[in-house]
Amino acid sequence: MTNRRLNQVQPAASPIPSPNPLKTHPPAPKLASFPQIPTHQPQATAPYGTIPLVTPMDNLKTLIREVPDFPKPGILFYDITTLLKDACGFRTVIDGLRNHYQGSHVDIVLGIEARGFIFAPALAYALGAGFVPVRKPNKLPAECVSVSYALEYGTDSLQMHKDAIGPGQRVLIVDDLLATGGTAAAAARMVADVGGQVAGIGFVVELTFLNGRQKLQGYDVFSLLQYDK
Repeated sequence: MTNRRLNQVQPAASPIPSPNPLKTHPPAPKLASFPQIPTHQPQATAPYGTIPLVTPMDNLKTLIREVPDFPKPGILFYDITTLLKDACGFRTVIDGLRNHYQGSHVDIVLGIEARGFIFAPALAYALGAGFVPVRKPNKLPAECVSVSYALEYGTDSLQMHKDAIGPGQRVLIVDDLLATGGTAAAAARMVADVGGQVAGIGFVVELTFLNGRQKLQGYDVFSLLQYDK
């Protein structure tokens, strides 16, 4: 028996690739792009939802609640909390004050305690100005300047930090109500005492029958809403 050597053809071995440290990886997937949120630019003449702004200030009066015999019999109290809770109404108030004073180059908006604190910071933001609180005595921690003013029976006082207003700064004084004008006049004197300039005195509501403007002569006095009773 003859042994025959079988010659088998072996397949060629595949070369083993060497690691390549410079090998590039596929690019990372692109992140989803989101549209930019446009900067809000308030428009004074645009309608604000629930309030038809054909005559905007008159429409604001419908948002103010009239409470008779408060805080004592014979007094009709104008309650602005019903205006404040309405987003469109509150925005209209701030825009109305801003529109009147936006060309006055205001550096500081000064708010009188307590309801002036509601409007003054929002108006300061709208005007690109700072905010300074004026408070009743013994409420502020640092060195203060004070001013006293007459009431119907007795006197009262206001205080402000001594370093709150710099010499020559233009100050807009803001409060919710112009009645007899005594509080606003006192605040204006205090601004002058520290070297500031009163750029204006603004109010949301004015009781015209009390003639408060007589104590504020020489200033740019502005009110959004007027009541004659």
